[in-house]
Amino acid sequence: MNQLTERLGLGHPKITSAHLQRWACIYIRQSTARQVKHNQESQVNQYQLSERASALGWHQERIRIIDTDLGLSGQTSEGRSGFNELVAEVSLGHVGIIFGYEVSRLARNNSDWYHLLDLAAVFGTLIADTDGVYDPRLYNDRLLLGLKGTMSEAELHLLRLRLREGLLRKVERGELAQSLPTGLVRLADGQVVKDPDDQVRHTLELVFAKFTQLGSCRQVLYYLRHAEVRLPRRQTTGLQIGEIVWKTPSYAAVYEILTNPAYAGAFVYGRHQVDPSRRQPGRPDTGHVSKSLAEWLHIRHDVYPAYISWEQYLTNRSRLQDNATAFDHTCQPTRGAPRSGESLLQGLALCGVCGHHMYVTYSPTHRYVCTELTRSLGEPMCQSIHGPAIDEVVVQAFLAALQPAHLDALEALLAEQATEHARLTRQWEERLKRARYDAHLAERQYQAVDPDNRLVASELERRWEEKLRQVQEVQEGYARFVNTQVPASIPPELRAQFRNISASLPTLWQGDQLTVVQKKELLRSLISQVILRRTDHDTVAVTIVWVSGHYTVVHARPPIYRLRDADQYEAMQQQIHELWQQGLSDEAIATQLTAAGFRSARQPVVDPQTVLRVRLACGWKYVDYHFAQHLHIEGYLTTSELAERLGIGRTWVQRRIRNHTIAPGYVIHHPDHVQAYLIEDNPALLTQLKEELAPKRTADGGI
Repeated sequence: MNQLTERLGLGHPKITSAHLQRWACIYIRQSTARQVKHNQESQVNQYQLSERASALGWHQERIRIIDTDLGLSGQTSEGRSGFNELVAEVSLGHVGIIFGYEVSRLARNNSDWYHLLDLAAVFGTLIADTDGVYDPRLYNDRLLLGLKGTMSEAELHLLRLRLREGLLRKVERGELAQSLPTGLVRLADGQVVKDPDDQVRHTLELVFAKFTQLGSCRQVLYYLRHAEVRLPRRQTTGLQIGEIVWKTPSYAAVYEILTNPAYAGAFVYGRHQVDPSRRQPGRPDTGHVSKSLAEWLHIRHDVYPAYISWEQYLTNRSRLQDNATAFDHTCQPTRGAPRSGESLLQGLALCGVCGHHMYVTYSPTHRYVCTELTRSLGEPMCQSIHGPAIDEVVVQAFLAALQPAHLDALEALLAEQATEHARLTRQWEERLKRARYDAHLAERQYQAVDPDNRLVASELERRWEEKLRQVQEVQEGYARFVNTQVPASIPPELRAQFRNISASLPTLWQGDQLTVVQKKELLRSLISQVILRRTDHDTVAVTIVWVSGHYTVVHARPPIYRLRDADQYEAMQQQIHELWQQGLSDEAIATQLTAAGFRSARQPVVDPQTVLRVRLACGWKYVDYHFAQHLHIEGYLTTSELAERLGIGRTWVQRRIRNHTIAPGYVIHHPDHVQAYLIEDNPALLTQLKEELAPKRTADGGI
């Protein structure tokens, strides 16, 4: 009856004069630009709704067409200015009726749809489609409109599901026509071949070869820039679409070449996926995040002609990840690319206090420094350690590990760890399979129970949910295990090289044949990380973690500022006192202390000056020099007498005796006081010393 009334132009019982005094809004929308261009009949049908509004009693002046959302999806209100305008007009009470060809034209999700219904019910706005006119304030009409909105949303979900399933089937067959990187070309029959342009192919091959040689994306970039090599790019848009354009190399371009699996012949789907939480309002193309290789949805090998092997691709990818210098402790630890600085443990050194990577400073020698606790908590600096002393003990341990016996033990250990990793992988797979079976069994038990038996059904539902949680926990644990580093064996060719160079490498290391970068590369071949922790003022515990996972602890003795801070200072002081009482000279005491393993503050040996400073600080003097100067022997001079003849201080003479500027043949010890020196009264020696003093007198204007 209502439709007949509309056709006869007699109005509609739900339409009142109050509705006719307000706007009749005709909302027109199509989902894509392709539909707007090719599905013209749908537009005609929607625009003809204005005639229906006229038939229901609205003046042409009161009919408003909203078509600014043509070509936009209705799955969200973001970016749909027309829909937002319609909602605003309804909330202001300006709209009497909304015409839409069907509910799906207005909204494809219940959030937007029910928001519009609530506003229409509050302000008395009617909603009309091809089936009739509805009043959201009436229960039956509101129920029917709600069902239509739910079906519209479900329809979109089913459409998406069918499209995605079809897409995934094509992905599994490797038939999805993905956008190909420069260097690969798809022919008219769908076959993919390498670019026929020799320069394009050779340039890409050069990039892969230089990365294998240099091991760093940035070093490859520097090489290309220095050699003035340009990179090819096939334009996909613009006036030059389809043409090859040669561009100046950039880091992003080189990195994309090295990380694109298509160059390894692999068809990959799911490298970049959408994270809804990262989408920005009004920007539907945002939210794409890069996924790890384990999270890629599909990998199919040997689909495209390859520039490199898949194994080489994985090696390059692992090398790029290891080269990262923005150390992230939530991810796999990285060491950074080796650089030309003198620090051999750059990227390998970890702080034994807080566990963070230590950075390197040069002033003037390199030091390993960690200020993480200062940066994050405002506490004192963790550590600052003298670098050369640490490098020395690590290199010694590395050279010792290159011996054939150590290599055999390491290879056996790595093989055992690989076997253990495979065994654990099987355990995780079986555990996951068992958890899924238990969840499926709980689901079947729940589905089989009589719904009227609510007590049993609720318990079975709880058990089912518990099993599903267990499946999720096992899946997350398995994913963490898969992302752990798999123990890698030493390649046979590398092991053979180690055996050949184990005898000659120490000599090469001390010479100039190896660069700093090459030394760092050698250390990284066997060392995973080095943990440094200062255990005393002059002692650092160095824990060397090998690639096998085992570790070696050695101790380094870096230089210190004050000798009295050394842990063996009291023992050395006692030893000096005992030797002084025996009447030994400072030179003899220094020799014995060095042989006993003692050292100075900044040197690995004990020198006479150190002995002298300790002795004088304790008041242990050899002789009263005022008395010694009267111990005259014919033909010899005391240090005071010689200093008086030269017009110089006695310390200057004593220093020349100790460093042998005054030849030992001219010097004897007094027969009664061995601690007192006597110098031969020789004119030639006096002339030599005066000539040595002459430049100093001239420069200083006299002494």
